[in-house]
Amino acid sequence: FYEFNSNLTGITVSPGLTFVLSLCFLGNGPSGICLSYLLSGHTPYLSPEAWHPNPLLNSKLAEQPHLSLLEQDLEYLCEGLEGRSSNPVAVLFDALLLPDSDFGLDHTSPLEWRHEPERAIPHLVLGKGPPGGAWHAMEGSMLTLSLANWMELPGLKLKDWMREKRRNVRNDRATPAEIASYYQHYVTQMSLEQSFACGTTVTSVTREPGDQKGLPPCWRILGLQRREGEEVPFSLLAHNVVLATGTHDIPARLGVEGESLPFVCHSFWELEMAISRGELDQSSDPVLVVGAGLTAADAVLAAHHLNTPVYHAFRRSVSDRGLIFNQLPKLLYPEYHKVHQMMTQQQHQPMPSTPEHDQNPLVTSFSRFTPPSSYPGYLSFPCHRVAAIRPDRKCVLVSDSGEETVVIVSKVLVLIGAHPNLSFLNNNGRSLGINPDEPISCRRNPIDVDPFTNRVLAADGPGLYAIGPLVGENFVRFLKGGALAIASDLAKRQSKEGGDAGSMDRCLDRQVTCQTEVLDS
Repeated sequence: FYEFNSNLTGITVSPGLTFVLSLCFLGNGPSGICLSYLLSGHTPYLSPEAWHPNPLLNSKLAEQPHLSLLEQDLEYLCEGLEGRSSNPVAVLFDALLLPDSDFGLDHTSPLEWRHEPERAIPHLVLGKGPPGGAWHAMEGSMLTLSLANWMELPGLKLKDWMREKRRNVRNDRATPAEIASYYQHYVTQMSLEQSFACGTTVTSVTREPGDQKGLPPCWRILGLQRREGEEVPFSLLAHNVVLATGTHDIPARLGVEGESLPFVCHSFWELEMAISRGELDQSSDPVLVVGAGLTAADAVLAAHHLNTPVYHAFRRSVSDRGLIFNQLPKLLYPEYHKVHQMMTQQQHQPMPSTPEHDQNPLVTSFSRFTPPSSYPGYLSFPCHRVAAIRPDRKCVLVSDSGEETVVIVSKVLVLIGAHPNLSFLNNNGRSLGINPDEPISCRRNPIDVDPFTNRVLAADGPGLYAIGPLVGENFVRFLKGGALAIASDLAKRQSKEGGDAGSMDRCLDRQVTCQTEVLDS
C-alpha cells in the first residue's frame, strides 16, 4: 500500500487508498530521528560492568539490570535527579547518556545498546525536507549554542563523525550546517531510511470514530507529497500520532503598525541576503535589531562586522536572570559575552526633559547619546518596545517608564522567536496547550503532556503524543528524553495489551484487507 525509494522522497500513493499504520510522526528533526531509532529495535540496557557517578541512580539501575530502560519505571528512576531541564525523563536520559557533563566531565555512559528487531514498532516519519528538520534551514556559519556532544544522538558520536570528515570541532561546538549533515547521515548510518518519508506536508489531523467495517477509532492524517514536480494527496490512518514539528515555522511578530513594510525582516536569512546584495555597509543608516535571544545577537554581530550602525531594542533588563546571555559560560561563548557587554556598556541614556525634546524625541546620531567606548556604532535600548514603524523609516521606541524615542533606520530585524505551524489541528492546536486560550508557544504556552509518557493530556482520544520544542524542550540534549518517554510508554502498552509488534501488525493487516475490499467494491 506504500513503498519507499532510496532517495527518501516518501510515500508512493495510489489514488483512493488509505493506509493504516500503528504509529506516525509529524516532523523529521532530531526528536523524530531519535524516537525512530528507539522504535527500530535499538534498546538501552545497563551495561553489566558499568556504574553511574550518581550513587542513588546507580543503585536503582542495579535493582533490575536484566530489564531494558524501556521496561523500567521511569518515574521511580527520575526521583531525586536534578538538571537543567524541567522534564524529569529528559534529566534522567541526559544523566545516563552524558553523566556529569554539566561539570565538564567526560564519564562513559553506563548504557549499552542492543539491536533487538523483535521489539521494533512499525512507524512512519513525515517531514517537509530531508532528515534533520529545521537544522537545514538555519544559518550555516554560526556556531551552535550547545557543545557538540550535546547535539549527538544515541549510537553515533558526533566527534567521531567529524573526525571522519577530517575536521576538528572548533571550541567543542559545530555549525548548524554540520549538525544538519550529521542528522541526515545518522538516518542512513542507523538504517532508518525505510521509515522516513520526506517531501510531505500534513494538512489535517483528526480523530476518526470506529466504523462497522472493522476499523477501530484512530487518527486520520491528510497531506500532500511532492513527487516529480507535482503534489499528490495522501491519506493515512494511525493508532498513534507523535507531534514533533518543532517551533521554527512561523516567525513571531510584534503586532505593531508598519510591521509589513518592505524594510522590515523577520529572519536572520533576510539579513544575510541584504548583506550579499550590498545593501548594508558603514555608510548605511542604522539597523534596528529587536530581540534579546541568540539570533538577535548573531544579527548584531553580523552588522557590527560590516561597521553598519546598530540600534538594539529589547524588553528585558540587561541584568535579568532570564536573559540567555546571563546563563552562558563566558569562556565557551565569547561572541555572545561580547554582545552582552555591548548591551550593558552602550545603553541609550534618556535625554533631560525639555519642551524641545518632548516635541521631537528623535535620535539623530550615536555620538549625541552615547559616551565614548570600545563599541562605536552600537546603542542598546533595554526595557523598550517598538510602538510603531513608519514608512519614512522612523521607528518609535517606548521605554517601560513611557519615554518615547524615535530612530531613523535602514532596516528593522524583528528576531523575537518563532511559533509552530499547527494549522493541521483544529484551532491551531490551542486546546492542547497549558493555557487553552493562548496560541501554542514553546516558551509561554507549550503543549500540556504527561511528564513520564509525553501523552497529550487534552487530546481528542488516546494515542496522541508531543515531543521537543512543542512541549517546551528546545535543546537537542534534552529532547531525547521525550523520545525515551514515548518509546517506553508504547512498549508498556503493547505488553499490557498482551501483544507484541507482530500481533499489532496482524491486527493492522486485517483492517487493511477489510478496507481494501471496501475500496475495490
